[in-house]
Amino acid sequence: MDYTATHSGFRQQPAMRLRTSTADAPDSSPLFDDTSRVGPGAQPGGYRNQVAAPQAGPYAGQSLLSDPMSNLAMAYGSSLASQGKEMVDKNLDRFIPISKLKYYFAVDTMYVGKKLGLLVFPYMHENWEVSYQQDTPVAPRFDVNAPDLYIPFMGFITYVLVAGLALGTQNRFTPELLGVQASSAFVWLIMEVLAVLLSLYLVTVNTDLTTIDLLAFSGYKYVGMIVGVIGGLLFGRLGYYLSLLWCCAAIFVFMIRTLRLKLLSEAAAEGKLVRGARNQLRMYLTMSIAAAQPIFMYWLTYHLVR
Repeated sequence: MDYTATHSGFRQQPAMRLRTSTADAPDSSPLFDDTSRVGPGAQPGGYRNQVAAPQAGPYAGQSLLSDPMSNLAMAYGSSLASQGKEMVDKNLDRFIPISKLKYYFAVDTMYVGKKLGLLVFPYMHENWEVSYQQDTPVAPRFDVNAPDLYIPFMGFITYVLVAGLALGTQNRFTPELLGVQASSAFVWLIMEVLAVLLSLYLVTVNTDLTTIDLLAFSGYKYVGMIVGVIGGLLFGRLGYYLSLLWCCAAIFVFMIRTLRLKLLSEAAAEGKLVRGARNQLRMYLTMSIAAAQPIFMYWLTYHLVR
């Protein structure tokens, strides 16, 4: 009890008044900051007067692009890239004219049908010369004698698929064996083209044959290989040998009649036959290229039919 002195004596005063006054006093050191009313742009904890960091504008990289040294470096890099591209294209065109690939794929359905018939039945065909228009050979879809890459490319893929089918019928199919079959066929094709290029260089034949032309002519044998393997799958080994023999004879005749115009172009331009050892070398080279096709056809298909 708290007693207060008055004139009349002592008067009792409750202590409840003291507790109430103490609770109503404001707290000078709050334990937690009031963050319930923090708005966008206001800082919690009494730091509303702090200045916010400046934000980057939409053109933050404009100062970098406007730097003269940066512009000079970008121009120099673009110049180096263009020069490198021109150098690569120029060196590639020396061996494989990439810019002319569109010509070899300019085919249509009618051309493909006629060309396949010519590869299997070349005996009745008479005119083997390639047509020209203003010193430029016409597209393959306009001339069945023109070389193309569509049939060799599709023939290679179909040959790999047929080889996988043949291995599957004999319970010998594995992805590794199919990969070996495809890679070996591709390597033999590249070696054949390189051997022909070396032979043409050694014999010094003046011809307009390009590397892509040789790749196209060498790739036509896949058509006969496909026919031989399918004949073996349908009719056994006898069907394989008969169909492959027919296709080998057909590709031999096709190559002889096609390449003799290419390899003897110098003599044809002079309007007379070239006599002597030089002409014999050209004829031997033509017959060697044609005779190599049946050998490759048998080598790459005989193990697929049992």
